[in-house]
Amino acid sequence: MDEKVKVGIIICDRYRRCAGGKCFRALKNREGAFDRYEGKEVELVGYTSCDGCPGGNVEYTVDEMMGNGAEVIHLATGLIVGYPPCPRITDFAEYIRTKYGLEVVYGTHPIPEKYLKVHQRLGTWKGARWEKITGPVICDEDLRIAYD
Repeated sequence: MDEKVKVGIIICDRYRRCAGGKCFRALKNREGAFDRYEGKEVELVGYTSCDGCPGGNVEYTVDEMMGNGAEVIHLATGLIVGYPPCPRITDFAEYIRTKYGLEVVYGTHPIPEKYLKVHQRLGTWKGARWEKITGPVICDEDLRIAYD
């Protein structure tokens, strides 16, 4: 591994008690949105929640992550798969890009199959906006099932 990337993760406050197991597993295995780091060393420099709607912690937490060297912020898969999905996810991404100049990635771990099936039945993720958001974490069926 010749390149080290420092990342921060912001999760949905609904999952504030989440220990990060799926995110950390995906990071370790370079799965889901973390497959972009294949062959690179990655250091997690921050992990926190948005602080609940409307996401007030997003304004401040990135400062601390940057103090630890963050170069990329991942908006966790929980912001995508929760019901309803975070209505502010694209606002968070734009804010972080604009204020901090950091790269923002939608998602962390692969979307579990059980969530994909429900959202497909509900028609939640229709349109180009959602294709961009779910794209990095849709993955293949076997991997989605492994994250159920």
